[in-house]
Amino acid sequence: MKKKIAILGSTGSIGKSTLDVVRKNKKFFDVVFLSANSNYKKLIQQAKEFNVKNVLIKNIKFYEITKKNLKKNKTIVHTGSTPLRNIISKKIDFTMASIVGIAGLQPTLDAIRISKTVALANKESIICGWEILSKYIKKYKTNVLPVDSEHFSIMELTKNIKDEEIEEIIITASGGPFLNFSKNKINNVNPSQATKHPNWKMGKKISTDSANLMNKVFEVVEACKFFKFNKSKYKILIHPQSYVHSIVRYKNGLIKMILYNSDMKIPISNILLGNKNYSSNIKNIDIKMLNKISFKKVDVKKFPSIRLINKCLNGGALTPTIVNAANEVLVSLFLEKKLKFLEIVNTINKVLLDKDFKKYAKRKPQSIKDVVTADNWARLKTLSICVR
Repeated sequence: MKKKIAILGSTGSIGKSTLDVVRKNKKFFDVVFLSANSNYKKLIQQAKEFNVKNVLIKNIKFYEITKKNLKKNKTIVHTGSTPLRNIISKKIDFTMASIVGIAGLQPTLDAIRISKTVALANKESIICGWEILSKYIKKYKTNVLPVDSEHFSIMELTKNIKDEEIEEIIITASGGPFLNFSKNKINNVNPSQATKHPNWKMGKKISTDSANLMNKVFEVVEACKFFKFNKSKYKILIHPQSYVHSIVRYKNGLIKMILYNSDMKIPISNILLGNKNYSSNIKNIDIKMLNKISFKKVDVKKFPSIRLINKCLNGGALTPTIVNAANEVLVSLFLEKKLKFLEIVNTINKVLLDKDFKKYAKRKPQSIKDVVTADNWARLKTLSICVR
């Protein structure tokens, strides 16, 4: 029997990669639901190709045109914030949760309610709403698996491993486009430089996060919430080749690492198919790449964002939400050329020193409303600091 799968954010990069895996393994899957924010043309195309019963186009402006184009296919079109539980009544096998930003938190909670397994590619859901997510996971007995390459690799390296058996867990970072820049040179970089990643092409926001290692701050926070290992065991190493994704050093002296090409279809196909990975494109070992593999410590003077890790982990339950919100505002200002590159991290630190910070950060979120309250405060506070 085919596995029923839903994809939240099907027109984004993770969603499209998931459908690539499904396309090559159609005998295993039945796509029952797809959602998108505004990319109705791609959503229509996907719905027709995979004969999808239900789709959701969040932007109501594109509802009628989506409905008209899918009428012959007998696809039911939903719009706005229609809860997933109102669309899918019976438990399905998989949901890929890949809606970007804090907007993905509620759909992820809905996915946990109606899925046996949720593959989670929404960082914000984990770093901002894990306390709420974990309650849902327990209540609905849902298996939640990480899709990000670093966390997928940690999961693979620590199966059936206890905390006391581990000495160190290393998450690798490419170092981005400014790895060999001096600190003075970094402060004068422009958005086109920051968004030009040396190893792959990504969106402007995540490329900027990669350029100053803010993405690694969030990845360590994510790992600490996802896995039950001691927070002090996580380390970051610069690995410019982006071939090794995670390394675990065990107390018995062994060191294990996971290496693979930077292709999100690899963790996605392994999560969806496991050992039945019959139709993935398996490449030979890249000998030239293996001979180039190198590692170096992070220069905190050049990448001061790394100091935020400790603050996120120990500043209160909603500190990661505040840091994430402030960072989104600041990256946007940088991309609009209204802020210098190093001011992103400097301003986040100013937000954390604000007199009202602890009032919001120390709350233990009981609902999405608590998360949104902290998120809104951080955004307004960040803007107020920038206009002084």
